[in-house]
Amino acid sequence: MSETISQVTNLLGLDRHQLEAFFAELGEKPFRARQLLQWIHQRGVVDFAQMTDLSAALRNRLADVAVVEAPRSIKESCSKDGTIKWLLTERGGSAVETVFIPETGRGTLCISSQVGCMLNCTFCSTATQGFKRNLSSDEIIGQVWFASQRLAELTAGEARITNVVFMGMGEPLLNLGAVQPALSILRDDLAYGLAARKVTISTAGVVPGIDQLAIGTEFALAVSLHAPTDDLRERLVPLNRKYPLSDLMAACKRYLAHDERRSITFEYTMINGLNDQPAQARGLRQLLDGMPCKVNLIPFNPFPGTPFEPSDDATMYEFQMAVRRAGIVTTIRKTRGDDIAAACGQLVGELLSPSERRRIVQAQLAAQALGA
Repeated sequence: MSETISQVTNLLGLDRHQLEAFFAELGEKPFRARQLLQWIHQRGVVDFAQMTDLSAALRNRLADVAVVEAPRSIKESCSKDGTIKWLLTERGGSAVETVFIPETGRGTLCISSQVGCMLNCTFCSTATQGFKRNLSSDEIIGQVWFASQRLAELTAGEARITNVVFMGMGEPLLNLGAVQPALSILRDDLAYGLAARKVTISTAGVVPGIDQLAIGTEFALAVSLHAPTDDLRERLVPLNRKYPLSDLMAACKRYLAHDERRSITFEYTMINGLNDQPAQARGLRQLLDGMPCKVNLIPFNPFPGTPFEPSDDATMYEFQMAVRRAGIVTTIRKTRGDDIAAACGQLVGELLSPSERRRIVQAQLAAQALGA
């Protein structure tokens, strides 16, 4: 912390324990962390001068060594179904997309963990656009902060965030160092106070990251599966070459074994003539046999240049019924925000060359394996 305090620190991304350490270096009591969390995340105050229960001397010191800096909106798009997408600018001119999906009695915010995505899943517009860098914890939680403030302006407080899903741009389990403080802030009663089951972390199958989440985590896990066999999954999710289905399923079972109350949601994008046939439904039933889980069937959302087409409604329904017959809860996700390119798999990133992307993902995976 001594290194960070010598320069301006963005307090937006620090959880309670990190804030306590920050204030300890300032010679202040730990309760200052609780005050800051409430000012920033519950009241939306970013100006230290307005934090009136802090002494004038402390406010002046904070102004010298810290900021509360959130992302800014470059563009706001509103769908006919009420979905809102924001293109937010982060440090260095990077941009990420964040989506709010309103429903009766709930509001889900889909946030990003990276600028672009390095995994190159062939059915996903985000991945095919490329990868630039990981987001920091303040850039991740800053999306929630921004959306909370903007929704209050747009709806006079009627719309609010009740659920957060890490299903935007990027692979969260390749950026756990920044994702974990953001999760802590989401959970903290002095910040957003979300129940653990209201926060979902999605992964394309980063096995070491799943094992890290398995220990002590309370949050919901979603695994992007998309195919019941290795050959087909490798075509759709190249990460499967590193972590084939046998390794992925073993990690999922270890995750479930840590707490008998756990369940996993398996995401399955339905692509016409490729993974939507009766043989794949049978394979999926066999793969998930005996696991506490739910299957979420997702209509493929086309994007420019893709060779794939979405399955038709009848095929999706037949697939759903075939999986349900094995006693597996199976739902079909309703597409939201597709008219503003805010639907699943449509968020866009910034470009790196394929060779650079491969180098970075290999380094990230190696670091994950060492930390597991």
